[in-house]
Amino acid sequence: MPSRSRSASRPKTPPALTEQVPPPAWFPEYLRRLRETYAPDLPAPRRFPEPLGGVIRTILAQQNTRRVAQRQWEVLTTVYPHWEAALMDGPDGIATTLKSAGGGLSRMKADYIYGVLAHLEEARGELSLRFLRDFPQTPEGHEQARAALAALPGVGHKTVALVLLFDLIRPAMPVDGNMERVAKRLELVPVNWNSHKVERWYGEAVPPDWETRYALHISGVRHGRDTCRSQRPLCGECVLREFCPSAALFELGEAQP
Repeated sequence: MPSRSRSASRPKTPPALTEQVPPPAWFPEYLRRLRETYAPDLPAPRRFPEPLGGVIRTILAQQNTRRVAQRQWEVLTTVYPHWEAALMDGPDGIATTLKSAGGGLSRMKADYIYGVLAHLEEARGELSLRFLRDFPQTPEGHEQARAALAALPGVGHKTVALVLLFDLIRPAMPVDGNMERVAKRLELVPVNWNSHKVERWYGEAVPPDWETRYALHISGVRHGRDTCRSQRPLCGECVLREFCPSAALFELGEAQP
């Protein structure tokens, strides 16, 4: 029986998501209108002196309002002025501290925070992520920083992308639930795609410079919160209405949230 050639046995690289679902011709206009409407003057990115603070703050923000996350952050950093104190206090102590500030999922978030701290202590011997800034501002450097963040226990792709974009000023493309909802209503992506796949599609479709991606994240989140809301979206006020197949259905009361 003839042996298979080396090229024949090599697995095929799957096509890019934007080859499967190409961005529409109006995609650049979508980017422009969102930015002009919601972020004509881009706010300065949140940037902690220590990127570890960005990771922990992002963990606190998950399934929390901004007000609650801010309160938890303030209590946490008051009780633990140095992260070594939180590591010594352990997950029970961290959970008690978070509960005192209000908000849900305190135990789960305490476990995540403790897991990150314990991992850094064991892997690097210090509670710091400043080394992430040493990676070059190149595609290879961005991937090195991404891989280092993804190796932290309990840190998922959304947290990784947010820390890269905001704290490390790298051109990641975080996509929150608001942006995902808008993308599916606009039929930019199939409704059955999960959040990770939607984020990857945006990562391929959006120009790979930091400012464009930062502007889209800021404006896309605000659009989803203020206009393309989960319940009763304000289609009549939407700057993207002419591109949206869902608008007429919502106005007729036939579309699902």
